[in-house]
Amino acid sequence: MARPLSLVRLHRPTLGDDVYETLRSAVLEHILAPGDRVNIDALARELDVSPTPVREALARLESEGLLRKRPRAGYTVSPLLTVAEFNDMFDMRLLLECAAARWAAERATDEQCEELTAEAARTVEGGDDRTWHAAFTALDARLHDLVAELSASPLLRESINRLHSHLHLHRRYFPYDQTAITNDEHRVLAAAIRDRDPGRAEAAMRLHLIRARERHLVAFEE
Repeated sequence: MARPLSLVRLHRPTLGDDVYETLRSAVLEHILAPGDRVNIDALARELDVSPTPVREALARLESEGLLRKRPRAGYTVSPLLTVAEFNDMFDMRLLLECAAARWAAERATDEQCEELTAEAARTVEGGDDRTWHAAFTALDARLHDLVAELSASPLLRESINRLHSHLHLHRRYFPYDQTAITNDEHRVLAAAIRDRDPGRAEAAMRLHLIRARERHLVAFEE
């Protein structure tokens, strides 16, 4: 590999999970960039582990759409989406996540609504660009995953998470001067779900996704 992974010490209780999280972060942060070939033995040496947990981690990343595997060619990092593919992904998000927001308003418990409200109130403070970017991405992903969880539909949640994997590859190009707007939209969405208003929750999610698409499309123009 051309660039080191700059890994922290592998310390999670399950080594396989630690390797997976480390490699997933490397893909999302473009340390392993879109289109890069992935060398299992080289990764194993750099992580100081056997090839087995690396293979398991790569298989998980392939199942999420973050990697591609071809016979006799091995793994490569999935390329960035084209504009048409990106718009298609957001069209699917509008279908799935608006439904998730409506169902969350109908099905979430009081405790879950409190958790969502608290999550929407969180912001990312300071740090270097890479650390801050990773933290904001994780915060945004957690909020959307929580709404999907509150929909009480495991299949819907799984479908949404697979779409988000493709979106996260583009996070490096997000206009981060607009994160405050994203946070405001999250709070409006959480409030609608907390107030048990399915129509308002669906409309809030729809407006958030439409505006998010507009914010992301700027990167394609540049």
